[in-house]
Order: sequence, then structure tokens, then C-alpha cells
Amino acid sequence: MKMVIGGKLADASDGGVIEVINPATGKTIDTIPSATEEDVKLAVEKAKLAQKIWAQVPVYQKAEILAKFLALVETNKEDLARTLSQETGKPITEARAEIGNISIAFKGFIEKAKHLYGEIIPHGQEAGQDRHVLLTVREPIGVIACIIPFNFPCDLFDQKVAPALLAGNAAIVKPSTDNPLTLCKLTALLVEAGVTDGAIEIITGRGSSVGNWLCGNPDVHAITLTGSTEVGIQTAKTAANHLAHIALELGGNDAFILLEDGDVDLAVEELIWGRMYNCGQVCCASKRFLIHNSRKAEFTEKAITRIKKQKCGDPADESTQIACLISEAAAKTIEQQVNLTVEQGGIIVLGGKRNGAFYEPTVIVDVPRAADVAKDMEIFGPVVPIIGFDTVEEAIEIANQSKFGLCGCVFTADMKKAFKVSSALECGGVVINGASFFRSFEMPFGGYKYSGLGTEGIMSTFDEVTLKKTIVLKNIAS
Repeated sequence: MKMVIGGKLADASDGGVIEVINPATGKTIDTIPSATEEDVKLAVEKAKLAQKIWAQVPVYQKAEILAKFLALVETNKEDLARTLSQETGKPITEARAEIGNISIAFKGFIEKAKHLYGEIIPHGQEAGQDRHVLLTVREPIGVIACIIPFNFPCDLFDQKVAPALLAGNAAIVKPSTDNPLTLCKLTALLVEAGVTDGAIEIITGRGSSVGNWLCGNPDVHAITLTGSTEVGIQTAKTAANHLAHIALELGGNDAFILLEDGDVDLAVEELIWGRMYNCGQVCCASKRFLIHNSRKAEFTEKAITRIKKQKCGDPADESTQIACLISEAAAKTIEQQVNLTVEQGGIIVLGGKRNGAFYEPTVIVDVPRAADVAKDMEIFGPVVPIIGFDTVEEAIEIANQSKFGLCGCVFTADMKKAFKVSSALECGGVVINGASFFRSFEMPFGGYKYSGLGTEGIMSTFDEVTLKKTIVLKNIAS
């Protein structure tokens, strides 16, 4: 697979490559260029020139070009899904669903872009402004670096690239080194659809080098990044050196709260969706299970029974529901985190074993509220640590003791309690009677505290990728 720079397929200038491995089999799927600093500089130069041209394309024409892109995606959807499944290790059914989301997202952003109007401040709104009329317009920021993680590469490509392009920016995609192939294909399809050469590019290589070179380039005017909190903080420091705009969607350790009157059966079903999907590799997955002590035994028993019904196996198998992690290294990290949780008092009652990049769905009971996982240790895998509590206030206190604040959820039959908890949780989104794994393309999505800056979604992303200019019609009114 190759990069796309200036509308052309490109290798690294020194010929360097990185192997892309299928985590389920350990076999090499393909190679990608290991971009040099010169390659990154060239990509930014091309993007900067192309952005001026692309910005002049009317919105309706941009919409037509992106519609052609969607038609190409539809034609190639099975190839894209299989590529995504092979390089990520997610079940083929989940991969197809993610490819299917591309049309939903791009159409939504297209509709919003065509109705992204300015505003008028009439004369006489304040003292001394009796004859002046002010109007606002949105303009593109310029070149935007889109830093995309491994877990939902296509969904995050949609969230970042569609609004960036529709607003008249140039977008440079930096995918994860683990699974960049699908995004390379999508970028090439955008070029084929007619996006100005250089206005959409993709560069590949290690984030520690390529990502830093890209984000540190003074001609990159904005950075939108989804990734770990550590990487986000470092990127923010890099961006500050040249005052680049920045939007960050970072880590999370979402609390799943089941109150005494909550529906246990519903909660267990939502656990399957909210913790096992994509093998638990979801930023807004429920990761800390705060269960009222009077319902803890029932919840644990039913959760174990339900999880055992999930079919684990080869991601290419149509019947597989839980597959492997992105890499063996990721599985080893989870293994270490589970072992630490046991050392700190937790007891494994299901799973707890690793085989290569596969980690068994695992349930840990009697986790103390002082354990790392009950606070700031984010386990990015299919692990259910159960923490007991006695009062609503205690549950809120445990939930808020984390440095993270992405999302949360609460199960209860009492809507007054539901809104009490929702209001008290220090996070960017709360789901009532459902797992915290909920993200529509329409909604603004983002976190509090160490979970990020800014929000993404059709409702809000255009605020992140545009500049607002005021034009004054001085003394225009009589």
C-alpha cells in the first residue's frame, strides 16, 4: 500500500517500509511506507497550496464530489470491510457495519455544510451602533492534521475528514501504524472522486516520528486527534509552539452504574454491547461496573452466563462475535492490568487468559474502590471489573474519582435518580438505561477533565474546523 501526497500514490523517499500484521494470524498482510521528515514536509507543502484551490470550490460542488466518493465506497464496500477486519482483528460483521457508517456520516456532514449560514447583528443593538450592520461568515482554517487511532479508523475518518473538506480545508490523514490500509484505500477513493490533488492526503509511519513532524509543522493550522491522553497532552504542547488549533478526544474510564432498582437483565444486555464490542477497544466503552451491593450477585451470575454465549474466534468467521485485540502487545498489556487488579483484591470469576492477541472475556468481582482500575487505569479490552456500592452518593463519588470524564451511564427505574446521577457525573455524556458506548454522528461527542478538549459531531465539528470572521458595514444604516 502507498501514501497519497499531492494527489499521487507515493512511497517513502528513502524506500523504507513497515509491515502490517493480521493480529489474528500473525501473518503480514501488506507493507506501508515509513515516511521521512522530507515526505511530511512535502505533504504539507502540497496541502497548503491545494487548500487555496479547494476552498474556492462551491459547497454544492464539494457535496457532489463527496457523493461520488460514497458511490465508490459502495462499489468497494466488501473489499474495504475485509481489509478492515484483517488488519484490525475485528469481526467481519463489525467491519461491515463500520464501512456502512461512512455513508451515514458523510451525508450528515454534507447536509450540515449546505446549511452552515452566517449571522447578522442589526444596527442599533447597542449604544453607539445605530448605523452599523455586522455580519459573520465562516472560513476554513487551512491545513488540518487528522490523527486517527486503530480502534474505529473509518468512523474517525468520517468524523474528521468529511467536515474538514466540506469547510474548505485540506486534510492530511495520519492513521495508526497497526491498521492503516483501509484508510489508504479511502483516501485514494476521495482523490478518484475529484477532491483537489493535495487537499486530501495520507502519510504513514510511526506516530513518534511522523506524527510529531506533522503536528510540529508550522503550516499545519489545526490538529484533530483521537488517541491516548498521554499522546494528546504531548500533541497539545507541540501545537502550542505555533498556535495551531487543536481538538482532542482522549482516554476514558467510563462508569457503568446499576442502582438498586435498576433492570439487571437490561444492564447485562447492554454490557455485551457496551463492553464486548470490538473486543472492548472502545474509548467510551463502560469500563468500571459500579453495581449496588444488593444486586451484585445477580448481576455477576447473569453477566457470566450471557458472556459465555458469545462466540469467540476468527474475525473472518461470519459467526464470530468477539475476536482478537489489535496486537499481541495490546493483549499483554491487558494481561498485566488484570493481574494487577487481582493483586489489589479482585477475584477472577470468568476468563483471565491470553493466547497471542486473543484475550478471553473476563469478569473480576470484589474490586475495591481503591484499586487502580476503579480510578485511572483504563483497560482497553473485554474486561468487566465489578465494584460494589451502597448508596447513590457513594456511586457518584467512585465514578468521579477518576481523572477521566468521557462518558458514563446509569440504570434505574426512577427518572429523578437518573437525572440526579446524570447531573452529578463529571463527564461529557451520560446514557440513562443503556451502556455509555453511544455515539451518533449527529451528537457533540467529547469529554471532561483528561478525556479531551472540544467535541466532534455534525452538531459541533464545523466550529472546530472553521474560523469566524466579522464583516462590518459601517454607517450603512440611515
